[in-house]
Amino acid sequence: MAIVPGVLSSNEVSRLKNWLENAALKKSRAGARHILSEPEVRSLTNHPHLMEVATMVLGGDAIPFRATLFDKSPVSNWLVMWHQDTALPLRERRDVFGWGPWSVKEGISYAHAPASVLAQVVAIRVHIDDSTSSNGPLRTLPATHTLGVLDDAKIQDLAASTEAIECTVKSGGIIVMRPLVVHASSKSHSEIPRRVLHIEYAETLRLCDGMELAIA
Repeated sequence: MAIVPGVLSSNEVSRLKNWLENAALKKSRAGARHILSEPEVRSLTNHPHLMEVATMVLGGDAIPFRATLFDKSPVSNWLVMWHQDTALPLRERRDVFGWGPWSVKEGISYAHAPASVLAQVVAIRVHIDDSTSSNGPLRTLPATHTLGVLDDAKIQDLAASTEAIECTVKSGGIIVMRPLVVHASSKSHSEIPRRVLHIEYAETLRLCDGMELAIA
């Protein structure tokens, strides 16, 4: 995991804020999923600085395949318990050993993937607002992405025995993280919103076992 400040200029951040004010997104309590088709988001995923980071981490091509808006504020406040991101959007369901359980979210099939596949994915969290200690920042348990897919009991043991890192970053900065790093966030205790675009990249859409990532 890494924090990189000042990736987007103030003008680029202002444009994102203006877009969010006017975008007709289908929002849940926590934000909006499956927004890669939004032109403003699609353009951001190909930003030279983001692509440079993604290709460096993945060691090859970087294809954006999913984008999610997290929108935490005093009127839409929530917490996330310690967990790993193990479910991937897929073009079709194939009952293959090591994949699953399956679910469907807004018409897209999801399956929990093996650790070997999740190791081929990187997420870049673009901060539209300042992330501070008081507005529910991301917290991570360092190096846990190297431990494979963990069950709930192991995750709770790690959370109790590992010193967490609080990931605060100014507007325009990014957090780079692997899906398997154990992470959480608390509720906000601030009037400052915490809006984040969470963009995921993979070196290829065609995975092992005949699986293919969906564009979401």
